[in-house]
Amino acid sequence: MHRRLQASNLTDIADKLDAGERLTLDDGRRLFDCADLLAVGWLANRERQKRHAGRTFYNHNIRLEATNVCVASCLFCSFARLKPGDPGAYTMSLDDAWNKLRQRMDQPLTEVHVVNGLHPDLPFSYYTELLQGFKRIRPDIHLKCFTAVEIAFFADLYDMTDERVLRELMAAGLDSLPGGGAEIFAERVRRKIAHDKCGTKRFLDIHRLAHRLGLRSNVTMLYGHIETAEERVDHMLRARALQDETGGFQAFIPLAFHPDNNQMRKLPAPSATDTLRVHAVARLVLDNIPHVKAFWIATGVEVAQTALWFGVDDLDGTVQEEKIYHMAGARTPEAMTPREIERLIRAAGREPIQRDTLYNVVAHAS
Repeated sequence: MHRRLQASNLTDIADKLDAGERLTLDDGRRLFDCADLLAVGWLANRERQKRHAGRTFYNHNIRLEATNVCVASCLFCSFARLKPGDPGAYTMSLDDAWNKLRQRMDQPLTEVHVVNGLHPDLPFSYYTELLQGFKRIRPDIHLKCFTAVEIAFFADLYDMTDERVLRELMAAGLDSLPGGGAEIFAERVRRKIAHDKCGTKRFLDIHRLAHRLGLRSNVTMLYGHIETAEERVDHMLRARALQDETGGFQAFIPLAFHPDNNQMRKLPAPSATDTLRVHAVARLVLDNIPHVKAFWIATGVEVAQTALWFGVDDLDGTVQEEKIYHMAGARTPEAMTPREIERLIRAAGREPIQRDTLYNVVAHAS
């Protein structure tokens, strides 16, 4: 492999990693430009092995999108509907949302993951009661709910501070924040694809605040549309800088752009090789974020399996209900059972470990 790294002009990057030195913007750009994907993957797998050996994590969760009514007009989104009554628009009653959990009382779920559109007409009590109801049904359930974009929207809509929104949601049962809404932090891209929602500074400020209040969170990156390699690495470095400050990010989650049924449908979806490279570079650049997750709904199951040798150590979870990617043309299953996830992890030559949201081991797979 030494000769391969030399031929790919990656020897100095390998030496930096050996010495525990951080990779720079230029290093990251070179990893994206390198013709030898397997050399990049080998480096990322080495870093993964140092942290996690063969362990691959997943959790037994359910994903819920309570409403797709959304005032934002993100070009890449196939999920949102601008107002109630538009074709395909929906908003669950609280009881309907709670029933998604009630119907699974026989399952050893550990997490409910809620992400919504930015609905202009719902009262704030809809969200607090939603959380309270889930906790009444399953007091032990972990509620990972509402992106930083949603928190900012709530604050602006209900004339509250971001901190007050978080504190009231925490009082109602919020346990952590998901990482969605990050898209790409570069302002050039954000202005073009998501101009009318929470900007980069506020997104990061809300995660900083959440970490200060004791919440853990994740951070995502939407890739494969109009962003450059440099903008991808810049995104990672901004996440790394906040992690240096707070230590509150648990996982970095690259999310593949899906072009179907949205305003960017003329663009191709990212290739499997691009997906593997993004995850690998993330593992190499993000030296302080413990986990890199392949969201199998977005990547495809087979590519997610392969990514377990390109720096990835987490496959999300059972999911069970997912609308955002499937409305954008995803052909992956909408759910997998723990047994199915364990089987695909083992088939990739890795060791499946069921975790809770905070990465406590729930069960070593049998």
